[in-house]
Amino acid sequence: MIKILYEDANILIIDKPSGIAVHPDGRSKEKTITDWVLKKYPKMKNVGEPLEVTSSKVHKVIKRPGIVHRLDKETSGVLVLAKNQKTHAFLKNQFQNRDIKKIYHVVVSGFVKNDYGTINKPIGRSPSDFRRWLAGRGARGELREAVTMYKVLKRFEVQCVQNFSRSSLTRLRVGSHATKNFKHTAPFTYLEVSPKTGRTHQIRVHMKYFNFPVACDSLYNPGKPCPTGFKRLALHAKSIEFKDPKGRTLKIESPLPKEFEKLL
Repeated sequence: MIKILYEDANILIIDKPSGIAVHPDGRSKEKTITDWVLKKYPKMKNVGEPLEVTSSKVHKVIKRPGIVHRLDKETSGVLVLAKNQKTHAFLKNQFQNRDIKKIYHVVVSGFVKNDYGTINKPIGRSPSDFRRWLAGRGARGELREAVTMYKVLKRFEVQCVQNFSRSSLTRLRVGSHATKNFKHTAPFTYLEVSPKTGRTHQIRVHMKYFNFPVACDSLYNPGKPCPTGFKRLALHAKSIEFKDPKGRTLKIESPLPKEFEKLL
């Protein structure tokens, strides 16, 4: 069920659930936000720009009806769509000029020392995994500017589950009756994060570079402690603020998901 946070004649803003991709990847047959939009708002079919999807087996052009920006599949929260081409261009220009204010809430592994900070480090491709991006030493290809500001909201310890591989269990000598899920207490920090640029996986990559990776991130923080009962990426797009075509300032917020409320 997709919840609508705001709607008028030009703009549609939804509360994207974790676990659903914004658009198809050309390989999976799972339903996406694009499928939902095409079903509920067929007039938006040709709004926006097409997207080329390329993999080892697939090369195709897919529709992105009204989608101005994107969120990772496992990220939840505010997603903005344009209902017509004029509004799409208007909003896209704000994103490109960095006039859009975005706030994310995120839980990271470890205690972040400083209450405020800025991570200013270009992002490039990972040399070892095509799915990943990298900040700092070793990044390949074009390095693109990336700036992320953060503020600590809370530091806490909580019981968590750590998924160990069989080889790790052997090294730990925890015995033949041990399970892969090892319960213990670990430190975490709850942050408010504001990305000033819009790079792919930016918050996840910068938090990894900062040595405080996003909790429950199977791509950038695999095998590390994850709070008990938290079965999704601990990253939520909390709010977005921008100008609408009439010049009004809109600030739309998404309520915290139940996993966050329970944890905090």
